Amino acid sequence: MSDAAQPTAAEVRAAAEAVKTALDRHLAAVELRTGDDDTAVYEAFNALATAAEAYDELLYDRYDEVTPFEIPGADGALPPYAGPDEPHALSLLIRRDYAVAEPQRLLAQARRVAELDGDEETTGAAARAGASPLAALGVLFGEYEPDEIASRHKEFGLEEGDSTLWVTAADELPEPGEWLGAPFDHADPERIVCRFDVSSVFDEDEDEDEDPGFDGEGDDVPRVPRAVAGADRHASAGS
Repeated sequence: MSDAAQPTAAEVRAAAEAVKTALDRHLAAVELRTGDDDTAVYEAFNALATAAEAYDELLYDRYDEVTPFEIPGADGALPPYAGPDEPHALSLLIRRDYAVAEPQRLLAQARRVAELDGDEETTGAAARAGASPLAALGVLFGEYEPDEIASRHKEFGLEEGDSTLWVTAADELPEPGEWLGAPFDHADPERIVCRFDVSSVFDEDEDEDEDPGFDGEGDDVPRVPRAVAGADRHASAGS
C-alpha cells in the first residue's frame, strides 16, 4: 500500500477511541439488560463489533499490526437486521443437500413405492423408477414429505450433506403464486430473524471436545443444528 493511501496515525488513534467508547456502551447496556431480547444490548454489540473491525483494519494498514480480537465475519455472522420490528408474515427458506450414496437402494425403494398400487398404470412407473435415478427421486419425493426423507434418508440410499433453515420476516404475506416462479430470488439476509445450520464441520468441532475414549463410531447420533444469528436476533438451538 502506498504512503498516500495509508490511514494517518490520528485516524488510527480515533478508531481506538471509538472502540473504547463502544466497550463502555456495551458494558452499560449489559448492566442494564432487561431480558434476553434487550434491543439495547444487541445494538451495542453490533456497534462494538463494527468499531473493533474498523480499528483492526486501520491498525494493520498503518502499522502492519493486528489485534487479538475475533471480529464476526461472513463465516458465521449475519448483516444487521433491516426487517420490520413487528413482522406480519414470515418465510421459511430451507436447503438440504444429499449425496446419492447407494444408487441401487434408491432405485429399489422407488420401485417398491411405485408398485404399491399394483395396477397397470403403476407398472410402467415402477419400471422407470427402478431404472432411472431421476425417476426414482421423483417417485420418492412425490410420496414422502421432505422431513420424512430427512429422517429416513439412509433407507433411500442417501447421505446427508449440509443443510440450513432461514426464518425471514415480512411486512405482509405475498399474493398467492407471486413468487412461485423464482422462490429464492428475493431471499434477503437482512430480514433473517434466525438461522439454523447443520454441517459435518460442526460435528468435527464437537468431536474435539469429546472424551478421549470416544471411538467416533456414532453414525446414529443425530447431528444438532447450530443457531447462527445476528447480534440483535439471537436464536437458541441444541449444542
